[in-house]
Amino acid sequence: MSVLLTLCVVLLALATPGRGAGRWEPCTDLRPLDILAEAVPPDGTAVGVTVTQVQGARGLQLSAAAPHDLSFPASRIFFRCDLFPEEFSIVVTLKVPSLPAKKNEYLFTVVAEERDSLLLGLRYSPTQLHFLFLREDGARAWQTRVSFRGPALTDGQWHTLVLAVSEGSFSLTRDCGLPVDIMADMPFPATLSVQGARFFIGSRRRTKGQFTGLVRQLVLLPGSDATLRLCPCRTPELALLSIPPVLRGLTGKPEDSEVLKYPYETDMKLTLGSRPPCTKAEDAQFWFDAGRKGLYLCVGSEWVSVLAAKERLEYVEEHQSLFTNSETLGIEVFVIPGAGLFVATANRKTTSAIYKWADGKFSSYQDIPTHQAQSWRHFTIGKKIFLAVANFEPNEKGQEFSVIYKWSQRRRRFTPYQRVLTHGARDWEAFEVSGEHFLAVANHREGRGYGLDSRARAGVIYKWSPGARLFEANQTVATSGACDWEFFTVGPYAFLAVANAFNGTSTQLQSHLYVRLGGSFQLFQSFLTFGAADWEVFHIGERVFLAVANSHRYDVEMQVQNDSYVIDSVIYELNVTAQTFVRFQEIRTCSALDWEFFSVGEDYFLVVANSFDGNTFSVNSIIYRWQGYEGFVAVHSLPTFGCRDWETFRTAAGSYLVYSSAKEPLSRVLKLRTG
Repeated sequence: MSVLLTLCVVLLALATPGRGAGRWEPCTDLRPLDILAEAVPPDGTAVGVTVTQVQGARGLQLSAAAPHDLSFPASRIFFRCDLFPEEFSIVVTLKVPSLPAKKNEYLFTVVAEERDSLLLGLRYSPTQLHFLFLREDGARAWQTRVSFRGPALTDGQWHTLVLAVSEGSFSLTRDCGLPVDIMADMPFPATLSVQGARFFIGSRRRTKGQFTGLVRQLVLLPGSDATLRLCPCRTPELALLSIPPVLRGLTGKPEDSEVLKYPYETDMKLTLGSRPPCTKAEDAQFWFDAGRKGLYLCVGSEWVSVLAAKERLEYVEEHQSLFTNSETLGIEVFVIPGAGLFVATANRKTTSAIYKWADGKFSSYQDIPTHQAQSWRHFTIGKKIFLAVANFEPNEKGQEFSVIYKWSQRRRRFTPYQRVLTHGARDWEAFEVSGEHFLAVANHREGRGYGLDSRARAGVIYKWSPGARLFEANQTVATSGACDWEFFTVGPYAFLAVANAFNGTSTQLQSHLYVRLGGSFQLFQSFLTFGAADWEVFHIGERVFLAVANSHRYDVEMQVQNDSYVIDSVIYELNVTAQTFVRFQEIRTCSALDWEFFSVGEDYFLVVANSFDGNTFSVNSIIYRWQGYEGFVAVHSLPTFGCRDWETFRTAAGSYLVYSSAKEPLSRVLKLRTG
């Protein structure tokens, strides 16, 4: 009898799941079960999942549009039986954003699909972590919740949590710290069936409560406390038990294929100074240089460029001394397709020149006879390439002509095309309006008089005649000692500004802005200027600016003073509502003769040609940088001598400035060094 009783006890023990020893086999083989690896293919191509790298570690970002795509049937890991282990650990490594006070998100759930009931899950809020499970007692079933307060997860950092469950004991360990233990009145069930259930990663099978952070590790370890395997650890916030293959290889140097496969994001180090050290501590970290706007990755001991830094002007250095035939009053830089980059110099004496860029410098290319040339203007009409010179003095026969030259493709030279009667021409402006081509000449004076004769006061606008293939006079505009024309458009409107410098008795006079209406230019606005030598129009975003270079304050009734050359030049801005240009900024200049606007990367600059301060022609010209609300602020001072004109150009080797001197036969090419 006693033998039979003993045998029955042994059989009963073997038949009771989870209670006996001996040959009873658990539902799993007690190895770490990587829940993420089960849901994500090895190549990481799961729908609705993005691999993202942050703070040197990769994690999975789930799509809000597919709350149940990252899931798999429970039978995939519970292949021996349908019971969830009574004792187990859940290891999760996550990075979660800040959440609203009452919002909850699920890390994972096990859901009985047929009746849509939650069997087990892990959920967090800004202040608590909740472990949820279902208990059944016959026909009754109710959900139980064990809550851990204050795990401080929503700080934007990586954290590794270990939830260990053993009978009625629940323990939570954060980043290998001290565990928080809870002895619950309601223990975890010994026989929780997962038959017909499904694991859902980051959701409860619904959109509401979906996980919005990054998850790196989600492991179920049956039968033991995983803390003993993970801790102590050098990086406890990233303590590793098991992660999917797609998240491995934390080397800081993605494979070539990975660069195309995964969109990487990063928490970036920001600095306005020198770059930080690239050491083992920074390995796989990104650094964003806020000053240059470049993105770098620390690999080994070097910062490797990931995103090219934006160009930023660091300093200006002399690149070439360009010796000219005589003093140069104006320069024009232009490109001829198939021929190259050129600069034309308007020289005071009887010969001006064209130079071609070759081997990183300008070399003499063609000499052209001129008569105290003031400026050149390059323009095209269809496939025709022209170059017009403004001659200030008459020729040997006493005739005052300026000449338009045309580029000969056969001879690879400019040849005379049309002579135009001018009177002390200072500038040409070429422009196009509604498909028609125009040339405006700034006639400065006739003979030695200013404004004494109607012809001397007339700026002439010529129009290209397709039939005659010549420029013909189209309109005259009253000017007074005109030095410069500037054409620009704003929306559908075409404008033409003239810089009036002298009326015979004073440099204090009105310069005018004209708008084209009804087939002709009509007065739009007048500006009080002082020996206006140049207009420069430029755009910054949607804003339109117009800068005038004031050269000299003089009146015959006023005794000449040296400080009359040190005066303000003015920048105006278009007020669209008022339909007028208003003063934006005044800049103190020294007999300014030219403004030139240019950009480097995302920065905007103005350089002024300062020519004379009342005592010397050796005056610094200044580069000003756009500072938004502050306007233009001086950033570079450039030694110049009798500076007359500035031009900018760019080659494959970088950006350059070139200036002409009206007081020595030497122009200089400066290189803009960027960093």
